[in-house]
Amino acid sequence: MTRKITVILLLVTLLLQAQAPKKLNSNQIFEEVEKLNFLGKVLYVAAHPDDENTRLITYFANHYHAETAYLSLTRGDGGQNLIGPELREKLGAIRTQELLAARNIDGGNQFFTRANDFGYSKEPNETFSIWNKKQVLEDVVQVMETFQPDIVINRFNHRTPGTTHGHHTASAMLSLEAYDQLKVKPKRVFFNTSWWFYGSEEAFEKADKSNLIGFNANVYYPLKGKSNHEIAALSRSQHQCQGFGSTGTRGDETEYLELLKGDLPSNHNIFAGIDTSWKRIKGGEAIGKILLPIQENFNFKNPASHIPDLVKAYTLIQKLEDSHWKTEKTKQILKIIEAASGFYLEAITSVETATKNENITITIEAINRSNANLKLISYSLLNQDKKEYKKELTNNEKVILEEKNFTIPTTIEYSNLFWLKEKPSVGMYQVSNKAIRIYPEEKLQFPIVFTVEVEGITMDFVKNIVYKMNDRKKGETYIPFTVLPEVTSEIVNKVSIFNTNHPKEIVVKLKAHKNNSSGVAQLQIPANWTVEPKEIPFAIATKNEEQTIRFKVYPPKQESNVDFTVGIKTATENHQFECVEIRYDHIPKQTILQASEGKLVKLDIETKGKNIGYLLGAGDEVGKYLENIGYNITYINPTELQAATLAKFDAVILGIRAFNTVEDLKFKQKELFKFVENGGNLIVQYNTTSGLLTKEVAPYELSISRDRVTNEKAIVTFLDPKNPILNVPNKITAKDFENWVQEQGLYYPDKWDKAFTPILSSADDGEEQKQGALLVAKYGKGNYIYTGLSFFRELPEGVSGAYRLLANLISLDK
Repeated sequence: MTRKITVILLLVTLLLQAQAPKKLNSNQIFEEVEKLNFLGKVLYVAAHPDDENTRLITYFANHYHAETAYLSLTRGDGGQNLIGPELREKLGAIRTQELLAARNIDGGNQFFTRANDFGYSKEPNETFSIWNKKQVLEDVVQVMETFQPDIVINRFNHRTPGTTHGHHTASAMLSLEAYDQLKVKPKRVFFNTSWWFYGSEEAFEKADKSNLIGFNANVYYPLKGKSNHEIAALSRSQHQCQGFGSTGTRGDETEYLELLKGDLPSNHNIFAGIDTSWKRIKGGEAIGKILLPIQENFNFKNPASHIPDLVKAYTLIQKLEDSHWKTEKTKQILKIIEAASGFYLEAITSVETATKNENITITIEAINRSNANLKLISYSLLNQDKKEYKKELTNNEKVILEEKNFTIPTTIEYSNLFWLKEKPSVGMYQVSNKAIRIYPEEKLQFPIVFTVEVEGITMDFVKNIVYKMNDRKKGETYIPFTVLPEVTSEIVNKVSIFNTNHPKEIVVKLKAHKNNSSGVAQLQIPANWTVEPKEIPFAIATKNEEQTIRFKVYPPKQESNVDFTVGIKTATENHQFECVEIRYDHIPKQTILQASEGKLVKLDIETKGKNIGYLLGAGDEVGKYLENIGYNITYINPTELQAATLAKFDAVILGIRAFNTVEDLKFKQKELFKFVENGGNLIVQYNTTSGLLTKEVAPYELSISRDRVTNEKAIVTFLDPKNPILNVPNKITAKDFENWVQEQGLYYPDKWDKAFTPILSSADDGEEQKQGALLVAKYGKGNYIYTGLSFFRELPEGVSGAYRLLANLISLDK
């Protein structure tokens, strides 16, 4: 007689990405069994992607087989990007996926809060003045209540505000505050200390370690053929946009934890005194008696031989009174049953994208590659009614089903990252749905639920519908399936600068996401600007085809800085969406539906010199935005750097972090200096202190530091008021430093040759004035200018003063 126990496995933390499905080998299945038999959890807490100690996450997940998770308070939206132009929310999308890729390697899970990474903060009070501390704390508490860790490890020290990034200290403070609010508290809380926190290895050697435990974390895993730190390095290397590629090490390496809460283990086992066996929970002992023999006598040649006992254990797990462990262990054992039987399930769409009410084909594959008794009972697409099937799945006999003309429901939401669906503030994302706000991604948006009998017991396996193609270079390639509006728009130049009263064309690209799309597009602008025509009809015959339309916009006579949007109206839709796709090989495609908006800036600005040579650095778009005010931008190939060929330019600008990322500047910077010596203007934007390819970044001594002014509203003092940089061709005043975004500047030099003249001075509250934001030196007939001012953030936001000041730098001595 068939007994029915149905559990729908909605893996909230499952990657929505459409990577190739993981197919576990026998070693990996055995490791999953070890994990199934360990009932202990570790939560690691820090502030940003890449803050986590992947060595410890790898160690606890693979040595102990503990459920190990990393809580990153933010998604890293405020950082820089070494691999492309994406910043802010788009960078956060990349870094979210990089964290998921890291956890996929080291075996951990991932959580977030709604905190928005607004940029560098010097101490936690400043951080809490921008974040909504109450809401972030609520999220940390929610993570701990949901995950229920036995051990919490803070990456940073809560007792030393002002010594590191304010977000760092804030993460440790919030972790301890959350601990105090929990009804069921973790057994222990640690601080992951090291010699770095003591200032030197010598100081750490002398320190009192009576409250510390130390252990060798760099153990070797024979089943993996790698040391712990080799795996951790692969994990850390997923943070590609931050340039954190790492090389693994072998041999003993000690990690230290300082006890903050709870009792200090006497044997350096952080789980000492915690029952991590099945005896931990009521009804668990019987389960352990079934599962432990599987672990002790695992059949590596035929894992499917364990299916009958796994099903018995599954049945008992469904009877557990402890709902937390019931959910966790159900998820784990279903994964093992699926892998041990060689059971493969997928549902593939005929198209990569679709629109609401569109008909598509979904091809379903089911195959049992073992002698286990499996029967496909039914399946359900997108939470619709089940379709009965009832077919025995015999060893290696593939079942293919086709759902032709499946209609995408009109009630389904457009594909978008859940934390971007509501308008954020500077410090917080808004996520009304509390159930998902702590997770990296939304639960399965396009689920297919397979109801399967395994050895007479009914179980539900849930997959996400995806798109699959064969790439000629990469082979089988999985891409997330997305539902989009019929038509989306993209403003070609997001910032339009008007330095005269003459009109300009605003060019908009429309893209159809279905065949035979038609409607009207409108430019929605404030009343003091004029647009012609009011609306433009469009008709696009073919899906993915683009159509370009042009509006003529007339500026007001007075200075003005306004936002505008593009509205799209069809027979069934009325919206303002731009569709942004982020594609990199190391992460799944990310689709963002954001407001199709731009800025119109009427600006009193003059320029001298027209031809600019731009050497790209790490993903900045400064050159693109300089075209807005009439400059002719030529992008320089660094391999062809020669002073003679640079002579045609009125100025040469180096992109952000050029001396960190452009290999040719190791030795070709002297060609740039010759260009200056012969009468050219060279403008060098900020570089970081670490990873400089050469110390010779200027023709004179110049030492870059970590100095920065994080408060974009900090008062600026003019140190040399008569300097042409502040007067020609534009008179720079305090007003030009109003409305700056994120931070005024970063990585300022703190030492320089007397040949340099500092132009500006500013400081964050309570700090000494910093004079390294803008330095100029005469060299031969020309000018060398170094600036840490964040032009790369200001120009895309249409900050008028940034445009005027940069125009003066370009115009120097012209």
